[in-house]
This record gives sequence, structure tokens and C-alpha cells, in this order.
Amino acid sequence: MARARAEQQQPATGTTLIVLVGLAVVFLLFMAFLNVVTTKTGNLLNETNLLFATLIFYSGAGALYLGFGVTGTESYVKFASLATWLGLLFNTAAIAHRWYEAGHAPFSSVYEMLLSFVWTLAVLTLVAEKKYGVKVIGTVTMPVAIVGVVLMQLLRTDVHPLVPALQSTWLHVHVTLAMLAYAACALSFALAMMFLIQDNMKTETFLAVTSASTLAIYASVVLTRFEKWGGLSLAAWNPEAKAEVFLAKNVRLFVTIPDLGWLMTLTLLVVASPLVFYGLSRWKNNDSFLTLANRAVFLSILLQVMALVVFLVDAYDGRYPSLDADGKFPTSLAASPFILSGLVGGVFISLLYLLLLWRRPDLERLLPNADNLDRITYKTISIAFPLLTLMIASGAYWANQTWGSYWSWDPKETWAAITWLVYALYLHMRITRGWRGRRAAYFAIAGFAVVMFTFFGVTYLLPGLHAYA
Repeated sequence: MARARAEQQQPATGTTLIVLVGLAVVFLLFMAFLNVVTTKTGNLLNETNLLFATLIFYSGAGALYLGFGVTGTESYVKFASLATWLGLLFNTAAIAHRWYEAGHAPFSSVYEMLLSFVWTLAVLTLVAEKKYGVKVIGTVTMPVAIVGVVLMQLLRTDVHPLVPALQSTWLHVHVTLAMLAYAACALSFALAMMFLIQDNMKTETFLAVTSASTLAIYASVVLTRFEKWGGLSLAAWNPEAKAEVFLAKNVRLFVTIPDLGWLMTLTLLVVASPLVFYGLSRWKNNDSFLTLANRAVFLSILLQVMALVVFLVDAYDGRYPSLDADGKFPTSLAASPFILSGLVGGVFISLLYLLLLWRRPDLERLLPNADNLDRITYKTISIAFPLLTLMIASGAYWANQTWGSYWSWDPKETWAAITWLVYALYLHMRITRGWRGRRAAYFAIAGFAVVMFTFFGVTYLLPGLHAYA
């Protein structure tokens, strides 16, 4: 009788979330429409509004996919897919608008490549869900798409004429292949993580990985941006020019937000504590430390959220002193988009671990079995690898036409080659040595980490011939 009563209550619970998400989507779209009307811009379907609609629908899809991961309610997936399709429609319209305004394919900047990457990721999410039955895939891929759209809001969006090096048909070929390949790599990463869940990897191992990942995020922020007296340095921003302020050629002007460095350092220590407790549990062979570690994860999420909120408030539109020049200078979230995306990513990673900790049996029931996930991961990488190969080949041919050399050991070229080698090794070991299971999954995860560094890290840390990208 209790079971029958629970089954009767299940549809109501599903309906409640769907209605709440639907109302939120309608409200946000109405507010956007009202803003256009009151400001009398007269252009409802501009790129900014199209991207805002994309963000709303992708966010609704992400909430429903997450609801499915928590409860297993089938109706969530149906409406999540619908929201993803609608978001994809507006994403496509934004790409078309950008193409029309710029007069060329949207492949010439990080902003434009993110626009194409997010579109491809949404398409592959729907393919994985419909063709391979991995219905819970959206719990991982859609938040990545959401972060990508948010990041686009902060990057420079002004249209510039193509530099001479990019005025070639090979731009379309090369970057299209890159975005398709990178999106397939992102999908293989999500599938590999799900395989590890189905392969009975211990939950405490995911705990260690989660803590290590968030630790890496905050360590990179603190080690590169912490200033004396506890401040945090951010690039100064010129709101009129919508660009960073430079003291000299390639020398940015940094401002210091007081005390934010101490908060980031405290967060760093707290997100590291689960990893410490995990190490103690292995060393002492005492599971009571794992209980402390899981409590520390919850505490770290609270502190991460507080650090994110304080960062948003302080960096949104403030003026701060600089150690390199007199006076106070403005900064903006647009001046530090990747710090923001890292902080958001840390919260997202930690929340996914809590979902695994609390609902692992339900997740295992919702996912395909380990063998199917391993096979789908292999198929996805089998698609990504030829795309990577063609991307590098087309880039080399294009480079020879533009610069007179097929290969210049530019940082982007070097890391693209490293990415190719990682996936080549995955396929080689699988085909010739019969690698399956966890070793193959580790390669898929490592490959995506290299992809992310190639896409973002090289662009901003190792500038070279591809600096415009």
C-alpha cells in the first residue's frame, strides 16, 4: 500500500518541477521582452537577446536533467529534451545572426568558437540521449553548455574584420573540424565518468578526484592572483573600449580587490581538507575519516558559493587601487572570465559529487551498463580522432599557404599535437592490446583535460601565432 501511494505521488512531484522550470523560463523571457520594449531598442532578435534565450532554455534543460538524475522521473527527460531543442534553435539563430553581421563564419575569436562549441555540444547531447539511450548525459553536458554561454556574455563580442591570416576558406574547414572534435571529446569525457560509476569505482575515489579538481582551481587563482595584504589582483577594464587596460605593449594593468585573496585562500584550504581526510583514511585504514571528508565537501560547497558571490559583487563593476599606477581603476567580470568560470566549475563539480554520494544506486539504475558505456565512449572517440586528424592536417596546409611553413611549433600547434597523441594512444592500446574498462576511461578523461588546456589555457597563457583565437 505504501508503495502504491508513493507511485501515485511520483507524477505530482515530476509535474511540480516541470511547472516551476516552465514558469521560470516564461518569466525570464517576458522580462527580456519587457526590457527590449521599455528601452525602445527596437531589435528583439539581436545576438544578445538570442543568446539570453539560449541560456534560459539550456538552464531549464540542465535543471530538468539534474532532476531526472536525482529522481529518475521519465517526464523530466522529455521536457529537458524539448528545452534543449529550443535552446539549440536560439543558439542556431545566434550563430546565423553573427555570421550575417560579421560577413564570415563565426570562427575568428574565442567568443565565436565558444558559440559553435556550445551548439555542437547540445547536438551531441541529444544524439547520445536519443540514439544510445544515455538519458542522464545532460546532467554533465548541459551545465558545461551553460558555463560556455555565461562565458560568452563576458568575452568581447564586437565584430572585427578578419585579419589577413584568417581570410581563407580554410578557416571554415579548420575551425569546424576543431569544434566538432572538441565537442565529441567533451561527450567522451562525460561517458567515461559515467562508466567509472557503473564499473563500481569507489565513491571515495570520486571524492579524492573532486577535491583535487577544486583544489587545482583555487590553487591556480591564489598562486597567480594573491597580492600582499590579502588582496586579489584582477585586470583593469576600460568600459568604454570594452577592453583590458595596458601599461605598455603586452603589459596589463592589474587592480587589487582588498581581502578577497584571504577569502580565496581560506576556500583553498577548505576544499583541500576532503583530500587530506581521504589520505588519512587510506593511511590509517579508518573509514571514519571518510565521514569527515564528506562533511568537509558540504562545507567546501558553502564556502565556494560564498567566494563566488563575493567575487561577483566585488568584480562586477568596482574601482580599486593598483600596485603599478596611482589612482583607482575599474574592473569587470569581463576582465576575468576564466576565473569566474573556474569558480562556477568548482561548485558544479562538488555538487555532482554530492549527487553521486546521495543517489548513487539511483544513478546506476538510470545509466546503461558498463560495457555499453565503454563501447559508446570508444565510438565517440573513434569519431573525434579523425576529426582531430583532419583539423591538424587542414591547419598545416593552411599554415603553409599563409606563413610558408606546414609546422611552426606554435604553442597551439604543439598542444593540438599532444591532444592527437593522447587519443591516438587510446585507440592504439584498445585495438592492439585490447584495452577496455578503466584504463580506457582514464585516457578519455585525460584527453579531454588536454583539450581544455589547448582550447583555453594555451590561448591565454602561451600566446603565439594563434593569439587571435
